[in-house]
Amino acid sequence: MALQFNSYEAALGYCREQGMRLSKQRQSILKLLWDTGEHLSANGIYDRLRQQGEDIGHTSVYQNLDALAKAGIVERVEKAEGCLYGHKTDSHSHVHCLDDGNLIDVVVTLPPELIAQVEAQTGLKVSDYRIEFFARK
Repeated sequence: MALQFNSYEAALGYCREQGMRLSKQRQSILKLLWDTGEHLSANGIYDRLRQQGEDIGHTSVYQNLDALAKAGIVERVEKAEGCLYGHKTDSHSHVHCLDDGNLIDVVVTLPPELIAQVEAQTGLKVSDYRIEFFARK
């Protein structure tokens, strides 16, 4: 099951519990993801932080995002154009906008009958799921 954080402060607290170093850069990245609520590329995060006056390099952004994603603190969504990062880590699905490339979080609850059908077909017990939708404006 995915980790779930209901606030930026909760995510920081989890980092501390895990013994992660909370550098100014790491905190800035987390804060940006929480404040925007968007899925951003590493370059997008770098650009926004620089616009805010943060002294951060590309390498630092990539290294911090990698550590945060591996720890389950941020979500990493791999797309053909590159990875996008967001703060929502609990169970959810995505709508990919084919017109502008945006990624939107949605919560979808499948009927129990459909989950039972998947379990019957695979012989496995479903513990979680994510659905990817593709849409146009």
